[in-house]
Amino acid sequence: METKAIRRQKIKYRIRKKIAGTAGKPRLAVFRSNAETYVQLIDDVNGVTLAAASTRDKDILAQKGTKSEKSKLVGAVIARKAGDLGFNSVVFDRGGNLYHGRVKAVADGAREGGLQF
Repeated sequence: METKAIRRQKIKYRIRKKIAGTAGKPRLAVFRSNAETYVQLIDDVNGVTLAAASTRDKDILAQKGTKSEKSKLVGAVIARKAGDLGFNSVVFDRGGNLYHGRVKAVADGAREGGLQF
């Protein structure tokens, strides 16, 4: 019998087979733990993380609200960092999670911040 973690890992591999970040269009990878949400802009060609944001950042940690509301703020922060680096277009990687809840909130926040994907 397949566990939830193994199933999610298979989905993650299937997604990663199709998408990859480049120096011109990085991958926006979302990781969702039980308590926190982490986001990274990754250039897979050179294997480097260009920018990162999470709900553990001081400005977001100080905010009140639900985990989804904080995730939307994380999306806005990563969009601002991407804009500072000169990116306006990214490839979205939901990391094997469903496009729902906190993952969707990150995407919405990033779109409102000016990122396109």
